[in-house]
Formats: sequence, structure tokens, C-alpha cells
Amino acid sequence: MSLFDVYPLYDVTPTSAKDVFVYDSEGTEYLDLYGGHAVISIGHSHPKYVSAISDQVEKMGFYSNSIKNPLQLELAEKLEALSGCKGYQLFLCNSGAEANENALKLASFHNAKAKILAFKNSFHGRTSAAVAATDNPKIVAPLNAQQKVDFVELGDLDTVASILKRNETCAVIIECIQGVGGLDQSTTDFYKGLEVLCQQHNTVLIADEVQSGFGRTGDFFAFQKHGITPDIISMAKGMGNGFPVGGILIHPSIKASFGLLGTTFGGNHLACAATLSVLNTIESENLMQNATEISKYFLEKAKQLPKLKAIKGRGLMLGLEFDFPISELRKQLIFEHHIFTGSAKHPNLIRILPPLTIKEVHIDRLFEALRKELNHEKTSLKDIYDTPKVPSRGQ
Repeated sequence: MSLFDVYPLYDVTPTSAKDVFVYDSEGTEYLDLYGGHAVISIGHSHPKYVSAISDQVEKMGFYSNSIKNPLQLELAEKLEALSGCKGYQLFLCNSGAEANENALKLASFHNAKAKILAFKNSFHGRTSAAVAATDNPKIVAPLNAQQKVDFVELGDLDTVASILKRNETCAVIIECIQGVGGLDQSTTDFYKGLEVLCQQHNTVLIADEVQSGFGRTGDFFAFQKHGITPDIISMAKGMGNGFPVGGILIHPSIKASFGLLGTTFGGNHLACAATLSVLNTIESENLMQNATEISKYFLEKAKQLPKLKAIKGRGLMLGLEFDFPISELRKQLIFEHHIFTGSAKHPNLIRILPPLTIKEVHIDRLFEALRKELNHEKTSLKDIYDTPKVPSRGQ
């Protein structure tokens, strides 16, 4: 049987990993500055993480949500204490898409409205409503397109106000820092204005923290910089450090009832053990502070980089924007310098999403490699892309 061929693959086969490094089948060491899409939060194979999962699976790996699971309550209490989101309620699931799907469904249950407002360049997942709210028609099937979604430019409060006045929108869903879309963010005034409009028009405000949550931005959640209070907060990637975990935090104004939401695997014993070990490690190793400090170091180093158009993002959710496509540069980083980085919808942007345990010496290695490639004695990447193409016959 063959694999369904939907992933373009680099010719690298990781077989083990430790902290910020990944090792392939030949023993080559790669610096991981992408964390598998921002999933690796406390470093690969962290001993506390390995121990927590090993101990739990030896006792009980799974049972359904039809019985009591004290680990869920322990997780909810720890999450409330560390995030500062007091009074919220926790629903656990398995992925970011599932978290956003449940958030949108719950919003519609809450106010009995059906439309969604999302923002251009957004990415919220690949399931039914989540993918409809994602600004990428290529991954929206006709089945998904039945969802009614308005897409608005990030920062455009006037258009948001005009749409919400129609009283048809169940939820506004937003990434306070866009991930796949290219690390764009707006102003505090915009986010606060969005909150006010949602309150005025009985619309649920969903903060999509799937990629930016769990300390990645230096705050526990990215929205916290702006002093707003979302009705629902979705989270996933960094929660389980590689173990599939997702969830939503639900404001107490939204009431629960039996059967309203449900999941088979969500909140299982292993998932809770993994997430608790992540939270405990973030706290004990001061990883949010580390994210802030390393971010400052990164920004200073980036200013010295040639051919750089812009530095984007916050904390350890960062982007380097050039004025040429970066696909070849990323290949050189992987195969010449053994450094993993990420791409974005924006073709000129390299995304940097390392484990929160990263140190200055690892940032030095990235910029040394970038300077070498960008200052190469041969023709630079920019020159290659700026060279006028000679039309062939028939063009």
C-alpha cells in the first residue's frame, strides 16, 4: 500500500531528537528552529516529559470521558494558574482544527447565529467550519464552502462593524499573530475595538491561540498583550510537546449542558500527563521569560542581516521577510547548514518557531548561516531572482 501523496517531503529522515536538535538516520545533527510547526515547546525528549508519559501509560493510557479523570481537573487548575485566565472552563480535544471547530460550533449554539467573520490570510485548520474560516480557497472543498464566512482585512474595524450590525454572525475568529499567513498582527486599539463590537452585537470573540499559545510569544497567550478578554480561546500545538492535544477555554458566560460537545480521545490520561509536564516545565524553567529574552537577542542579530526587508512576529514566533522567494534559501539552510526553518503563505518569509528552550548560541548559528548564504561570493539569491528572464520562442 502506498501513502496518499499530499506532503512535499525533504530528503531527511529523523530518527531521534534531543532538546533543540534532531538527528537523522545517518547521525547528522540538525538544529530545529521550526519545532514541527511550533509543536515542540519544551524541547524534544525532555526528561520530565518522557517520565510523565512513561509513568502514566504504565498505569493507564486511556479511558473514555464517561468516567471521572482527576488528571483533567488537575490540568484545568494548573492551566488557570499559569495562564491567568481566571474562571474559564476547559474542554479538551485532540488538535487545533478540532479546537477551532468546537469553538465555532459552541458560538453558534450560544447565540443561535450561523455566519463567521474571519480575517484575510488567516489559517484556522482543515476541518469543516475551521477550513471555511481559513483564507485559502485551495484547501476548501465544495462541502466546506457551504459555510457562510465573511473575510475582512486585518485592522479594518469599520467593515467588521458593518457586518456585525446585520446580527447574523455567531463568531469572530482571529489569530492575534497570524501564523501560516505570515506573522501579521494589528494594533491594541484594533483588538480592543473588536472586543467591544462583539459585545455590542452578541457575537462570540474567539482567540485562535493554536500556534501562539503556551508561552510562545513571551505571554502565555498572544492576546494578553492587548488586554482583551476573549469568549473562547483555542489552543493545541505547544500543549503536548508532540503528543496530540487540543482544547478550548470557555468564558463562564457560556453555559454547558450534557451532550453539547463531545470527543472520544480528547482529555485522555496520556494527553493530560503530557500537557501537565509541559506546563510544569514552562513554569520551573522560566521558559516564557526565556522566549522574551531570546526574542530580543534575535531582533538585534537580525538587524545586522543583509538583504532583509522586515522582521515580523513576537517572542519565539518570528519571521524574516526578504524581497525574494526563500524556498531555495531554506533548502540551503537544511542541506548545507543542517538547520530546520519554516515557510509561510507569504513566499518571501522564513518562519522561526523553535522550542522555548533555545539559547543565544543557537540563534548565532542561524545568523552565521544566513550571512554566509546572503553574502556568498557567487551570485546572491536576490540577484538570481532579479535577473530578467530572456523569453523563449513562442512566449
